[in-house]
Amino acid sequence: MINKQRLEWLDALRGFTMLMVVTNHTYGFGFDTNTKYSMFMSLCLLFRMPLFFFISGFLAYKASFSWNLRETGQLIAKKLRVQIVPTVVFMTAYIAIAAKHFWPKMEEAWSSPTKGGYWFTMVLLEMFLAYYAVCFVFKHIKGGKWVNYALIVLWLIAIFAYATLYMPSWFSWYKDPFWKISSITELARNFQFFLLGNFVHRYWGQVQHLFDSKWFFPLLIAIAFLGAGDYLKWHNLRLQWANLPRTMSMYALVLIIVAFFRNYASWFTKDTCIGNALQYIGVRTLDIYLIHYFFIPKLPDVGVWFKAHPQNFVLEGTTALLLALLVVAFSILTSHVLRISPFFKKWLFGRE
Repeated sequence: MINKQRLEWLDALRGFTMLMVVTNHTYGFGFDTNTKYSMFMSLCLLFRMPLFFFISGFLAYKASFSWNLRETGQLIAKKLRVQIVPTVVFMTAYIAIAAKHFWPKMEEAWSSPTKGGYWFTMVLLEMFLAYYAVCFVFKHIKGGKWVNYALIVLWLIAIFAYATLYMPSWFSWYKDPFWKISSITELARNFQFFLLGNFVHRYWGQVQHLFDSKWFFPLLIAIAFLGAGDYLKWHNLRLQWANLPRTMSMYALVLIIVAFFRNYASWFTKDTCIGNALQYIGVRTLDIYLIHYFFIPKLPDVGVWFKAHPQNFVLEGTTALLLALLVVAFSILTSHVLRISPFFKKWLFGRE
């Protein structure tokens, strides 16, 4: 199991990831631009959501959980309440405020796999349900010896489903409206990283030995550089193979960031300014995710300037990050105001 210090760096890592999500949204939605014009956004997109799902999978592993019918049912019921009710409420409120025409925008959001930006909690719920089902079933077969094998098979299925999204000449299942409405396309895109985090936690001792070895971290750096370089600039591979370097860089970048936070765990305790701040954000990720869309500034002229002056990686990142910090601050303040009500605290943020 993981001791207190490591849990602190994990909370800080979660805070860092949430901050990167808000930073990217500030750049993309606030500056009205996209990855085509920004090396900063393109690089961050390789790791920010995979890292978020990695952390969720990491925390989903509970070594002492019995997986009996009663406790599993209670766990599922809690997840349904925490993941669905707040998402529907805040998505509806945001569309009511931001959209010129409410019902057309609501229909558009629900028919889209990204749900107007509120897809994360719904897809995460689908991941939890799939993970719980496998654990519940195989925990009762031969004393649970097959759970890890079943999860490996599930991981391979998740990787295959992900690969099919980038093979349009061979697979087209994701074009069907049902898979978009259910956000199964986003599940296929990200489930592998949830399971990666789960396996890292299950084999944490062995993973730490890898992190501490002389060859593993340099190998990750090389894979990240070559994979991201080909995806962002070189484009040496074509057709169905074009997504391979991107995927390799995503895995490498996730593990590099995890290794960094783990190695410098002393920087991310509550005794340090940065550690305390990131942990504060990390334990409020649901609140920030649900609320931050309301406070993203609309600055399209900034996006126009960055389009006209590309290759300003540091300036792009710093500008978006500083504004994201303000967005996070207002989101947390709003959360505290709403939490005054015990009813809102329970049904909007899942806290008793």
